[in-house]
Amino acid sequence: MPHSVHAGLMRDGPPAVLDFDVIDESDDYLVVNKPAPLIVHPSNGKAEPTLLGGVQQILSYEAANGQQPAIITRLDRETSGIVLIAKHTAAASTLATALQNRLAAKEYLAIVHGWPSWQSYNLDAPIQRKGLVMPSAIWLRRIVHASGQPSTTSFHLLQQWENAEGKFSLLRCEPITGRTHQIRVHLEHLGHPIVGDKIYGRSDETFLRWIECHDQPFSDDGLHLPRHALHASRLKIPWRNDICDWQAPLGSDLAAWIAAER
Repeated sequence: MPHSVHAGLMRDGPPAVLDFDVIDESDDYLVVNKPAPLIVHPSNGKAEPTLLGGVQQILSYEAANGQQPAIITRLDRETSGIVLIAKHTAAASTLATALQNRLAAKEYLAIVHGWPSWQSYNLDAPIQRKGLVMPSAIWLRRIVHASGQPSTTSFHLLQQWENAEGKFSLLRCEPITGRTHQIRVHLEHLGHPIVGDKIYGRSDETFLRWIECHDQPFSDDGLHLPRHALHASRLKIPWRNDICDWQAPLGSDLAAWIAAER
C-alpha cells in the first residue's frame, strides 16, 4: 500500500521534498508518486526542494553502504505521477536497458482543451526543437517537423464535458517513443493542447511572463490551472522474469478540478 513520506531539509546537499507517496519498494528499486510542481533534480543552482533530495534521505542507509540511487524515469516539474528509482548500479543498468529497448509501457492521463473527433488515435509524427528550424523565443519548445526524431503516441478518449469555460476531455496517453515533451507536442499538433500548459497551445508570451514572475504567483485566465494537467498514471516494466505494474491515481488537484468543472 502507498504510504506518505514526510522529509525535512537535509543538512548537506539539496533540500528534500517535504511530502510524497511511496507506491512500492524492494531491495532494488523505489517507486514514488511525485506531486507537482516538485522538480526531480536540482536546477540552475537554485536551492529548492527536490525529489532527489527526498530519495537520498530515504535511502541514506544504502548510501552509507556505498550504493548510489539513480532516477530511471523522469518527469517535468509540473507533471505528477510515477517515478522509478533504482537503489544501486546493477538495478539502474537493468531498468534503464529495459526502457531503452522499449520493453516498458507507460500511460499518462491528460486533461485537454476540446472534444476529439476520435475515440482512439495513433499519431506517428517526428519531433524537433523549434529553434533549430524556425525562430523561437523559447529554447525548450518542440514542434512536429519532418526533420525531427521519429515519435509515436497512442491516445484514448476517456471522458468529455462542457461548461461556461469551454469543452474539455480526459485522455489516456501511451507514448511508444520517449522524446522530450512528446505528449504535450503531439496534443498541441492534434489541436487539443493540455490544460494549464504554459508552452504548448499558448503564445510564447505566456511562458515568458511566467518565467519573469520567478517565485511570485502567476495568473492567466486561459490556463485554468496553475500547472499543466499531465499525470504519469501507470508504468509496466520487466524485472527478474516478471512484469512490475505500478499505478497512481490522477493527482488530487486535477481530479478536484474535473469534479468542480463538471
